[in-house]
Amino acid sequence: MPVGNPTAQTIATKKYEQKAGWVSKSYKLKKEVVEAFAKACESRGESQAAVLTRMMNEYVATAAVVKDDIE
Repeated sequence: MPVGNPTAQTIATKKYEQKAGWVSKSYKLKKEVVEAFAKACESRGESQAAVLTRMMNEYVATAAVVKDDIE
C-alpha cells in the first residue's frame, strides 16, 4: 500500500491497480528518442501507452516464435 498518510482514494486506486494487474515501469532513454516517440504518437492520435503495449506484445509474440523454432 502507499507510504505516508494516503487518502482513501489513493488506497482505493492502489487496490484496484493490484487487483487488475497494473504495474508501473520506469526506463531511462535518450531525450531525443522519447521526444520523437511522443511527437509521432501525438501526430497519429495514439497514446504512448497504447503504442508501447502493442509493440511489447508484438515483440513477445516474435520472441515466442523464435524460441519455438530453436527447440
